[in-house]
Amino acid sequence: MEYGRADAKDYARANMKGIWAAALLPFTQDHRIDEEGFRENIRHWTQDLGIEGLFISGKQGEFFSMSLEERKRSFELAVEATGDDGYTIMSCSDQNFDVVLDLARHAENVGADYIVVHAPALHFFKEQDETLLRYYSAISESVDIGIALWSHPASGYLMSPQLCNRLADLENVVAIKYSVERSMYAELTELASDRIQVSTASEPEWLDNILELNWKLYLCSSPPFLLQSAKDRRMHDYTQAALAGNAAEAKAISASLDPVRDALWGTRPAEKPHAHQKYWQELLGQVGGHVRFPLLELTDEEKAITREAFESCGLIV
Repeated sequence: MEYGRADAKDYARANMKGIWAAALLPFTQDHRIDEEGFRENIRHWTQDLGIEGLFISGKQGEFFSMSLEERKRSFELAVEATGDDGYTIMSCSDQNFDVVLDLARHAENVGADYIVVHAPALHFFKEQDETLLRYYSAISESVDIGIALWSHPASGYLMSPQLCNRLADLENVVAIKYSVERSMYAELTELASDRIQVSTASEPEWLDNILELNWKLYLCSSPPFLLQSAKDRRMHDYTQAALAGNAAEAKAISASLDPVRDALWGTRPAEKPHAHQKYWQELLGQVGGHVRFPLLELTDEEKAITREAFESCGLIV
């Protein structure tokens, strides 16, 4: 970490910006982490695509299938491979509070820039605000590293903008990945953007959020390395145009990506998002690898449909 606890918010304000991507983790056929493949992907993402930050071992990275030691190893690999070419934010989400703290402290020790902690599932709860305030306060008090909140329907509930605004007062809470409808994240932006970076993972909404909500951070999902190649960086280009105030140029570049978006999302089987994205990575020349049990691999027919759409979508490889 290049900042102290008291400086976490200011450091994030200055450095947590641009396009951040949620890393997929490649596994070998016998379900080991493909360490060399992961390193090569990170080099490509940060150096060739200009991605500014990487979200490591979240749901895209299949953390739910990994042991504690494997999750820690993924942190080490990411910090080492990223080097000075970008920032890292490590997913420390877990239902076990001690595991969250163990991962958070490991992230600090290996040189990660930030951590993210998903709101936990709270069984049998109806009014959970005070529980969540206590939960995140305890994490905040236990580590110095900057913390990003994450609220998603997978928890069984959504944290309200009002609760997130209270959590934004915690000294080292610096951001939120807010996977909610636009009215909710727009409300939170108005309430709390003076203390935390508010973002969401939807790439189709990213441009409007720059232009209309003055967002500076895309946090984060896989489109930054699925919609782009080293020779075709249109997400990067429309982002830079929008941040520079060139709205018409940004909109034209973004609209040109619609055939790529249609091909990517239009061929994805609902129950196989990880396998589909990894196959798309392979088509792009990245290391996709296998998924882990109990996730399903693509069939040959699904691969053929995806490959045909990929080859006709206009993405330059």
